[in-house]
Amino acid sequence: MNRLRFRSARNTTAALLILAVLLFPVYWMLNTALQPEASIAATQWFPTSPGLTNFDTAISTQGGSLLTSLAVALGAVVVCLALAAPASYGLAQFGLRGGQGIVFTTLITQMVPGIVIANALYSAYAELGLVNSYLGLILADASLGLPFAIVLLRAFMVSIPGEVVEAAMVDGANRFTAFVRIVLPMSRNALITAGLFTFLFAWSDFMFALTLNTTDDVKPITLGIYQFVGAHVSDWGAVMATAVLSAVPAAVLLVVAQKYIAAGITGGSVK
Repeated sequence: MNRLRFRSARNTTAALLILAVLLFPVYWMLNTALQPEASIAATQWFPTSPGLTNFDTAISTQGGSLLTSLAVALGAVVVCLALAAPASYGLAQFGLRGGQGIVFTTLITQMVPGIVIANALYSAYAELGLVNSYLGLILADASLGLPFAIVLLRAFMVSIPGEVVEAAMVDGANRFTAFVRIVLPMSRNALITAGLFTFLFAWSDFMFALTLNTTDDVKPITLGIYQFVGAHVSDWGAVMATAVLSAVPAAVLLVVAQKYIAAGITGGSVK
């Protein structure tokens, strides 16, 4: 019994130490943001006189970029799910010839370096007039989550009994109606998981934001922080406050949707 308690205490201590190491950058970011006029060399370990001055500066200078990132990320989620859901259903239920090859090719596309895709998109966007536009950035960011969403949703939709869809069609529903009213509600957890990861991909995107925008008309928060660091390299408190604000939406979504993520990822493994 003593040996088991010692082992449990040792494992708990090791886990806490690892967690502390992983969370230390987050703590230091928040700590620096709460210290007015903080510099990279004179930041105290604890904010003895915390203040929100840096956050006021971050909101006044980067508030527009936060709203831009939110609009682009939500738009990317809508586009990604609108394309991935029917594609996944077709691959899962219609027995398409070469379906496994399509899924494998979809996975391969995620291995292509982002800079290669961004440069190719810029040439196409220049001809289509999508450079420096919300639509162009939404479509580009949607492509980041599309392969993952297709693979995840297909793995889940394979487990949906075909008899359920057939029963709905016997009752008078057509294929599209059955997909919307039966398949999509049953795939809720997988849809939420795919949508969340697409949001995170789009929210953290920097390559497309830098390559496909040549003006400040559409400036996501990642590009805003990049430019903000260059302009305020001596004001690290404001920079860190901007980083904290940019991390809040992703953290909130992860906490709220964690149960759906667990169910969505494991749902496709049980048939």
